[in-house]
Order: sequence, then structure tokens, then C-alpha cells
Amino acid sequence: MSKPRRAIRTDGEATRQRILEAAGELFAAEGYAEATSKAIAARAEVDLASINYHFGNRNGLYQAVLAEAHRQLISLVDLRALAGSDLPASDKLRKVFERLVERSKEESGWNIRVLARELLAPSSHLKVLLQTEVLPKIAVVKQILSDISGIPPEDPALIRCLISIAAPCGMLLVAGRGAPGPLGDVLQMPGPALVNHLHTFAMAGLEAISRDYGKSTDLPSPKPKAARVKR
Repeated sequence: MSKPRRAIRTDGEATRQRILEAAGELFAAEGYAEATSKAIAARAEVDLASINYHFGNRNGLYQAVLAEAHRQLISLVDLRALAGSDLPASDKLRKVFERLVERSKEESGWNIRVLARELLAPSSHLKVLLQTEVLPKIAVVKQILSDISGIPPEDPALIRCLISIAAPCGMLLVAGRGAPGPLGDVLQMPGPALVNHLHTFAMAGLEAISRDYGKSTDLPSPKPKAARVKR
């Protein structure tokens, strides 16, 4: 009688996910240096061998946690599907803002906290995250911004636009709900109003930079579509 391979794969994936969740919670709460493999195994109710089997070692586990945290924030599959859709480029950018604002307003899960820890105190593992998760997503977003502005994706002008647009979203995500001061005030805004502000501000900036880019290169600069104000 053949072995139930499908069940074995399912059980293995469930164990892997349980380890990821336990590790994510401990790394977020205590940091990479303090969260031991033994503590993670105990929280996940597995033995140490299971961690090594699924992730190779503690470094591999931490890198998998960072990658999973970033995927929960916004996945490359979803971004590519959005970029390949028939929506106007301006609407694609709005959809990105909707996703990030939605995440910023959720109860702070381990994924945001573990990413915040890594960004505030970068380790060598950040380079792996950049290569595997961040840079491929940046390439997709840059193409959307290029379609809006007419600026080539690798031009420094567009990269500066990307940073200017992404930075406020990053601040909102790291701050999370309940943040004091101006960030907390912004996060109290209704989601659609916050999305509309970020989108309108980004579109105005892209239009201005696109216009300046056209002048500096002596080329006609396509006018970005005006941001639609949703009330």
C-alpha cells in the first residue's frame, strides 16, 4: 500500500508554519540575539531537529521569518498581478497605498515588529531580505511610477521619487496604531482619506518631477493622469 504522501507534505508544512509563527513572535518580542532556538522549539512544540530540518539552522530560520514578515506586508505575487492588470498606472499606485494603509491600521502583529527591529538595528540578514523580497518588489513599483511619470525606471530622478513616496508609508507601518504625536494623529484618519492624501501627494510630486525631467532632457514629458479625488 502506497504511503499517503499528500498528508506527509501537509503535516510538514503545518510544522514549518508553526515554527515560523513561534519564531516570529519571539524575534519580534526579544530580538534575534535573545530569542534562542530552544525557546522557539518549546513555543512551537517541536524538537530542535525540526528547526534544523525545515530551516537549516537559526540563521536560516531568522531569514525565513523576515521574508514571511515582508510577504505578509505585501507579496510579490500580488504586486506583479496588480502591475500586469488593465488598471491605469495611477490606480495601480492607489491600490498599493490601500494595501499599506490597511496594514498600518491593523493590530500590530509580529511581522511589522520584527521588520521594525531589523530596520532600526540592521544585521547581515537584512542584505538577504533585500535581495529576496525587497528589491524585486521595488522593481515592480518603479515600473508603475515610470508609467505614471514617463521617467525611465533606472533614472536617479525616479529612484528619488520612489524613496519620497515609500518613506511616509514606512513611517506609518513602523509606528503602528497607538503611536503618539503627529503619526498617531495621521493614523486616526479614516483609511480612505489617508489613502487619498498619500495618492494625491504622490501624484502631484510625480507630475512636478516629470515636468522638470522633461525640461532637463529637452524631451516632451508625458503628463501624469490627475489623481482622482474619492470622497
